[in-house]
Amino acid sequence: MDQTEYCLFETALGACGIAWKAQESSRIPPVVTFFQLPEATRRLTDTRIAGSSGGRKARVPPPYIAGIIRKVQRHLRGDVQDFRDIVVDLDAMGPFARQVYEAVRKIPAGRTKSYGQLATDMNRPTASRAVGQALGRNPIPLIIPCHRVLARGKDLRGFSAHGGVETKARMLEIEGATIGRPQQTRSAMGRS
Repeated sequence: MDQTEYCLFETALGACGIAWKAQESSRIPPVVTFFQLPEATRRLTDTRIAGSSGGRKARVPPPYIAGIIRKVQRHLRGDVQDFRDIVVDLDAMGPFARQVYEAVRKIPAGRTKSYGQLATDMNRPTASRAVGQALGRNPIPLIIPCHRVLARGKDLRGFSAHGGVETKARMLEIEGATIGRPQQTRSAMGRS
């Protein structure tokens, strides 16, 4: 495989980033290796994806990645998209984390599950805390929709993206999920 590359792009939530690796054959589309939700500034988003992906900034994304970018932009404008067909690279993840990410990708937009429900679906009913830990390390949020997993009682709890649970709530509302709005936290105050 070639070196990882990344680019930033604008969305209704702010600048996002996507990283990918080209496949050995040019006939096989690149695989997504990392996705960055917006940080407080575009520069912070760029710094975060550059460091996390280990990639170099591309001038122009390849056509397949450009198509994913358009899907993300439409999705975050409210035209909900299905990302399950996007090939992601999870080789660096352990088997349990890969199992969690595969299970999360099956949750349709507009629906949510609890950490406990997801653990039960995976035949690991006592692993809800481990499920939460794996989701906290999700390298490809939105495409692997960890925002659709809530604590018991539809409690939003933590979310590692900038803005925390407020960002999670906005993403769920875009998808039409019925949730209670969280109280604003210090990191979410002042954001629209």
